[in-house]
Amino acid sequence: MSVQLSAFDRRMCTGREGPAAQLAMRFIIRAAEAMGARRLIDITGAHLIGGFFIGQVGVDLARRLVALKGRVRVATTMTASSIALSQPEFARRDPHATAARELAGLYEQMGARPAWTCAPYHLPGRPRLGQQVAWGESGAVAFANSVLGARTNKYGEPLDVAAAVCGRVPESGLHIAEERAARLVFRLEDFDRALLQEESFYQVLGTMLGREAQTTVAAVVGLPPGLSEDHLAAMLSAAASPGGVELLHVVGVTPEAPTLAAALHGRSPEDVIEITPSQLRRTRQQLSTAHREDRLGTVCIGSPHLSLRELEQLVRLLAGRRVKLPVYAPTCRFVADAARDRGWLKVLDDAGVSVVLDTCTYFGTIVDPARGAVMTNSAKWAHFGPGLLEASVIFASMKECVESAVAGSVRTDDEAWGAERWT
Repeated sequence: MSVQLSAFDRRMCTGREGPAAQLAMRFIIRAAEAMGARRLIDITGAHLIGGFFIGQVGVDLARRLVALKGRVRVATTMTASSIALSQPEFARRDPHATAARELAGLYEQMGARPAWTCAPYHLPGRPRLGQQVAWGESGAVAFANSVLGARTNKYGEPLDVAAAVCGRVPESGLHIAEERAARLVFRLEDFDRALLQEESFYQVLGTMLGREAQTTVAAVVGLPPGLSEDHLAAMLSAAASPGGVELLHVVGVTPEAPTLAAALHGRSPEDVIEITPSQLRRTRQQLSTAHREDRLGTVCIGSPHLSLRELEQLVRLLAGRRVKLPVYAPTCRFVADAARDRGWLKVLDDAGVSVVLDTCTYFGTIVDPARGAVMTNSAKWAHFGPGLLEASVIFASMKECVESAVAGSVRTDDEAWGAERWT
């Protein structure tokens, strides 16, 4: 099926907008043909994964675009790098550090904003309801679609940078209103109120939703109104990790789901799945690959990157104490600057906590799994850590992570998850 091109599209195809745009349009048009898209649409911004080093081919593409004087046409940010770009002490042993730094520099030459975060929704200027964007990082895509109500498919390399250079994407998938209708419904009933207030609940729930929904747009009924963005980000990043969730409507919470009928676009769901406390309890247990009696070596708090509110929570939990184990807390430069202005980075440094910038701690050489099990409050970390680092993981809440780091051994409190609360 042929793709209808605008006059501007044709200008790019013929090279009249520069050779870089001409090359990028080749990717966009081939993708549109594969997706069955009839036309291209404008985007207002992009968040790219292409700056993450996975091999020489990514560097070669960026070199080519820079040599062709390529520039991004829309506001563009970069997802987390494979290394801590601004903290060489964390990247010193990484064999790909030189290539990763070159790749980062090439994207900055093209005009990309060096935010280097998997949570671009923490940055100013985030997209608004209904805006078309091209985002690539899985949890960020789910957040943009679900919480912000922006419209994006999940864009991988090289389609992400091509979209940023052209400012155009195929009109397909979640860019189209009809494709955003929920087809699957999850119901939560009879949950203890204390459990719904437990921060790790949303990590566990997201993991289960992702496993069940996979790539299907789903709606969730039964969560309390007024959920914080931190809870939603945790749930969505967890859902995007084991599955392919790109849009999840939370009825009464997210902007396109004031009611279940609105989330379904007035249709009947293909299936309704009842979520029970016992199912979530099993899911929580599965997030840990180590035993709680195992030697604890490291604590990794946060993934996606911590928000300013989460850093404040971490500061409060430490309350002047000092940790006995390596503790890493990743965030982005923008949030770190705001935390520094409040004096929080010094508090964390005095407590022995390392705030990591530009990357995530299950990448590279920051964490040494040989020290012992890694405790984390992130379901995303628990999903990726064992495969990427061959680490054994203990999943816990942020409070449990802090108490364990201060004690130097595993300390957990299962009161909210206790058997007497499960029906």
